[in-house]
Amino acid sequence: MRHLTFLAAIIIAACSGAPADSQTPNVAGAPVEQGRANAPFQPAFAGQTRAPAQSTNVTIATQEIASGLNHPWGIAVMPDGNLLVTERAGRLRVITPGGQVSDPIAGLPAVFANGQGGLLDVALSPNFASDRLIYWSYAEPRDGDTNSTSVARGRLNANATAVENVQRIFQQHPAWRSRGHFGSRLVFDREGRLYITLGDRQGDDTRGFAQDRSNTIGKVVRINADGSVPSDNPFVGQSGVSPEIWSYGHRNVQGADIHPDTGALWTIEHGPRGGDELNLTRAGLNYGWPVISYGIEYRGAQVTEGIAVRDGMEQPNYYWDPVIAPGDMDFYRGALFPWRGDLLIAGLNTRSLIRVRLDGERVVGEERFALDVGRIRDLAEAADGSIYVVTDEDNGRVIRLTPQS
Repeated sequence: MRHLTFLAAIIIAACSGAPADSQTPNVAGAPVEQGRANAPFQPAFAGQTRAPAQSTNVTIATQEIASGLNHPWGIAVMPDGNLLVTERAGRLRVITPGGQVSDPIAGLPAVFANGQGGLLDVALSPNFASDRLIYWSYAEPRDGDTNSTSVARGRLNANATAVENVQRIFQQHPAWRSRGHFGSRLVFDREGRLYITLGDRQGDDTRGFAQDRSNTIGKVVRINADGSVPSDNPFVGQSGVSPEIWSYGHRNVQGADIHPDTGALWTIEHGPRGGDELNLTRAGLNYGWPVISYGIEYRGAQVTEGIAVRDGMEQPNYYWDPVIAPGDMDFYRGALFPWRGDLLIAGLNTRSLIRVRLDGERVVGEERFALDVGRIRDLAEAADGSIYVVTDEDNGRVIRLTPQS
């Protein structure tokens, strides 16, 4: 069976938060060249990294829907087929499948649009058809030149020109003076509870907070749709622990989705120089950062004690070294591509779509498609099974993916 091989890793720009490997075009699933890992660690179990290349003999056709966007970050498909797309500068737009781009939607709060910060993810209420509520994450300016990841919701008016009755429903604490690692992916579970991914704020002075359960830095949190805390969250009622916390010990989770069969939360996060992680993210568990990691520091030094395994800390279900620099990830639910149940991952500096096949909780195959469309930040599946992606660049684009006939 063919195995993936990587080219040497490079450190990517600060806005992606992780280094990425270069790769050759993957035409109809041809294997990708891969070089030496950054860190000397061996996997903790068979198949934890470098899964065999697994071709589905698909060639992807790309169609540009819109261009000229300023670092689009999040995309959501509305029931009418139109797209909600965020731009980091603070603008939210409606884009039609035919490529019409609206003026910015009015009513959103101010954002800290600096570094990796700005207007980030967008998600529809599970009851959008009746309540027209949308949710968005953003870097919120706070007192003393600090900022935080926050989440707000509002009602999108009938002609989709403004949001009304805006409420901030979550605010990361503590606020910090930082330009990076905001996390910010939003995903609802089957019961309508909202998961929010939160980064470690990209500083030597903040990364240790990921192990401190009194704050929400370096965490995944779970709240009700109105911002209240679910009574069955794992740390509710524990003194000195933030009750919103679902899991902790995370570096910078920017992808999340609910498994369509099991209802479980899966996340993907940026490692340092090596060690991007895919995790089945369970209630109350510690995912190790910055105590354990399969990567090294950008400058080449070891991370903390230079270990990848410690009792009481979860191992990633899968990791990449060299990294893929992941944006969002979604389980594919459609039938247009032969990928039902597979994970699709947006690649930033890899500029690729990565498909991962799971068998239960283990990765058993990987396929990469070098789309040559730019840095892919987010992806969303349309009702017909086609896939929209956005490219996080100055001239950001919306691209539609279909199988090439």
